[in-house]
Amino acid sequence: MARPRNRIRSFQFPAISSLALVFGSALIALAVLSVMSGPFLDNEKSQQSSIQPVKQAFLESIGQLGAKLEHVWDSENAELYYGCSEPSEKYLSQSSVESNGYLFIVASGGLNQQRTGITDSIAVARLLNATLVVPELDHRSYWKDPSNFSDIFDIDWFISSVAPDVKVIKELPPGSKKFISKQMSSLRVPRKVTPHYYLTRILPILKRTQSVRLTKFDYRLANKLDPDMQKLRCRTNYKALRFTQPIQEMGQELVNRMRTKTGQYIALHLRYESDMLAFSNCYYGGGDKERRELGAIRKRWKTLHYRNPDRERRNGKCPLTPEEVGLMLRALGYGKDTYLYVASGEIYNGEASLAPLKALFPNFFTKDTLATKEELKPFAKFSSRMAAVDYVVCSQSDVFVANNNGNMARILAGERRFNGHKRTIRPNAKKLGTLFPARHTMSWEDFADKVREFQKGFMGNPMEMRAGRGEFHENPAACICEKPDAREKIKRMNEQHEKRPSKYMEIGKLEEEDNLKLHDPIIPVEDRLNEEAEDDAEDEELPLVTDGEQLNPNEVDTNEELLLESEDPD
Repeated sequence: MARPRNRIRSFQFPAISSLALVFGSALIALAVLSVMSGPFLDNEKSQQSSIQPVKQAFLESIGQLGAKLEHVWDSENAELYYGCSEPSEKYLSQSSVESNGYLFIVASGGLNQQRTGITDSIAVARLLNATLVVPELDHRSYWKDPSNFSDIFDIDWFISSVAPDVKVIKELPPGSKKFISKQMSSLRVPRKVTPHYYLTRILPILKRTQSVRLTKFDYRLANKLDPDMQKLRCRTNYKALRFTQPIQEMGQELVNRMRTKTGQYIALHLRYESDMLAFSNCYYGGGDKERRELGAIRKRWKTLHYRNPDRERRNGKCPLTPEEVGLMLRALGYGKDTYLYVASGEIYNGEASLAPLKALFPNFFTKDTLATKEELKPFAKFSSRMAAVDYVVCSQSDVFVANNNGNMARILAGERRFNGHKRTIRPNAKKLGTLFPARHTMSWEDFADKVREFQKGFMGNPMEMRAGRGEFHENPAACICEKPDAREKIKRMNEQHEKRPSKYMEIGKLEEEDNLKLHDPIIPVEDRLNEEAEDDAEDEELPLVTDGEQLNPNEVDTNEELLLESEDPD
């Protein structure tokens, strides 16, 4: 069958012309693609090449800072306040009656978590009018440290220091040891219970059995007590709890070696170990390797649930990286020649994580670089004793920086407030966490201004925290007193504050609550204590135990205990 002819005859190119058309079309297509892809290729190159120069320019401009923090090495208005823990006449007049029995305490956690338990055990023994047997330290915690009380603290000094308040004995009398041990009730109380709880639930058991053993004893007493009981806590924590002579001498030797190198130094509790990062549920850009390693550690805590890393960072729950801590300190005005003592365990990713911090502060020291292995040998196998050495160096530093709000940070913050409000810096992680990722989009001057703006209220100045806010061990307001001329100076400063215009109010950069924080007046001590009493009156009282009801030895706030036990011995 013949093919139908096309009604329209197409134009026929010679063979040579068809080949030329193919090549020509290909060249045109390549030209078009080149024109179209140019911007995208340039954009990709710019993302790869422009970030590095911007980052490099930012890093090179560090330190070219005109204005510094006014009180970079000392706290503002610290001279107006002092630590006071003397008991009142009413407290002293309370007659001592016969002991209701023996109180045994098992302080759990790491060094500073145990320290809170020991401090509160004296207050509870006073409430119950009990004879306290020297607290036992839990050996089954995360760190498996076998140290006893006398291995870390000066036991004779402790007993004699608290003698006016509570009778403490090293062990039970030989004749009654077997009988008392047989009758003893072992209990665990809930967290942060009031004195009323101890008087209505524990005291009847103590009177009946003549001995009570309280396990997992950390943060088992209310944050707010009457002023005399708060001052008893302060006398115990800041005066009675003294480290053993070997620990104290080793710590003091490290302090002396830092002082010979420089007149002033910063102590940094970096807290960037793998267990802390795993528990925080934060992400630090390490990809699948980081997720795999920290995920494996996270499985140790069965009740630890997944939390969104981005949300945790926005909420200020993530520790800063070593580099971010260094940038914060440089922005606050501490120069490259500042000497840094770092108290920390094994840093996650080791030298790779520490290198940026060391570049910002080349004068970088730890106990391992200041002391020989032979000098540290008596402490090296005991995490709590090593932590105690670090504690001494941090306590005596000119500036202390805590990278998280764990036990060591809280205990040291409270002690430094009590001892003259020595400069204590806590990163405002919530605001800094959003600032650091954007730092390469701004100049160093703008970045430093924002850091100093965000850190107001986080520098350890007097009255930054209202009485009753935070843990008492961090903010011992009842133990901070004003000097005689403080009122007049406070009044003058408040008047100057009111007259001084705020640049933030003029340009509207800060929210109203931030402005209030910047201009928060200094509250007199007695007014702060009144506020604390009012807050305490609003707290709910736990229900009384009914007849025949037994305390549940497993009653515990799982989430809070998990948080505290996840922290290192500091």
